[in-house]
Amino acid sequence: MDEKRLKEPFKWDEYSDQPAQLKDRAFKKKMRKRESLSFLKTFLISLFVFPVSIVATPYIRRKHVASKSFFSMGVDYQRESEESLKLLDELGVERILVRLKLWELGTIPELKEFLQKNKKRKVILKILQDREHVEDLELLEKDLRTIFASLSGLVDIYEIGSTINRAKWGFFSVDEYNHFYKVAYDLKQSEFKDIKLIGSGVIDFEFHFSAHTLFNFFSYKYDGVASLLYVDRRGAPENTQLGFNLSDKIAWLSTMVWLSPKSKHALHITETNWPISNTAPYAPTSEFECVSEKLYADYMLRYNLLAFASQQVDSLSWHQLIAAGYGLVDNREGLRKREAFEVYKFMLKNLKDAQFLRLDIKRGYYIFQCLVDDKLLQIHWSLKDTTLKNEEYFSVFCMSGKSIKDETLNIGSSPIYIYINDSV
Repeated sequence: MDEKRLKEPFKWDEYSDQPAQLKDRAFKKKMRKRESLSFLKTFLISLFVFPVSIVATPYIRRKHVASKSFFSMGVDYQRESEESLKLLDELGVERILVRLKLWELGTIPELKEFLQKNKKRKVILKILQDREHVEDLELLEKDLRTIFASLSGLVDIYEIGSTINRAKWGFFSVDEYNHFYKVAYDLKQSEFKDIKLIGSGVIDFEFHFSAHTLFNFFSYKYDGVASLLYVDRRGAPENTQLGFNLSDKIAWLSTMVWLSPKSKHALHITETNWPISNTAPYAPTSEFECVSEKLYADYMLRYNLLAFASQQVDSLSWHQLIAAGYGLVDNREGLRKREAFEVYKFMLKNLKDAQFLRLDIKRGYYIFQCLVDDKLLQIHWSLKDTTLKNEEYFSVFCMSGKSIKDETLNIGSSPIYIYINDSV
């Protein structure tokens, strides 16, 4: 990495694949004071947008989301790239998300080679910013032009910027991000008309920042909105935050996208996961938020099912394939597939060509229903352990794909797949 491209006090944490915490409090206070007008705009915009969008949420129009392009996997082109290709093939992944750091443009030939080997897959390229490119928009334009020209025909969607509401990532206000994104949009309009750009890039349930990126007077548009919709600090994806569970958050954000004059009605969750216990310093959060590998697999599957059932999310990129602290594969001592790897693989096998029908919820009991090759598939889980009789017309599998023949099915945190035979 070229450390000269990273201005102090911004540094990259190689363990957790994110910037290190900003420890210079005086610097943060100074920068936030400088951006106080933008913070005021964020407050006033959300004051107007929130009540309107909440009232409109029940009336949001659902759309048909193709399962084939919904499921996406984050992958690092600089981490065991050849093994990554084999693992992606084994999983059956048809869409990937790759991250490119603006301070590492010297790796573009390596990235290009990796993308050429993934030509059969749709690619979202997440372009990560540093403070230098936020401050120097001429440099940003120059480097984005290099990226767009070098990777022409290899990228389906470009995500411009990421995690804009965390100062350690380089932005101190939404207005700084708006100026940043506009450089990419102007380049598209003038030189690269065929590319697709998504943006916003707000992490967590902080929709006041999202509102400001979607309702403002900047002259730009999105081809869709990117969200890093983590819910890991709340535990299970069904848990609530200020009264909103994952499904509610998706519905509200989708409504804001729908109402916004800035964006096409497309929503991409481009990053989410749960950190895994006993993986410090690789876990991106403290041990308090970490979960066991078993719960990681449970929550991952349930998050995907709930997001797909919303029929408001165009793609969901799991972060990511290989990562010691939060990936499907642990790479601390060789490559070890976690249980979540098999769970993701079985999910794709069953759902990537599925037609969603409905999601039934009753007193914490969930039934996801879809058609797979004209056969009815139900996926059951429950927030409280319960049982279900295994009928003779059921074909039942655990979430990692093993057949279940027990007369009584235990329904709990781990979803089970139940195919209903045609003879019913």
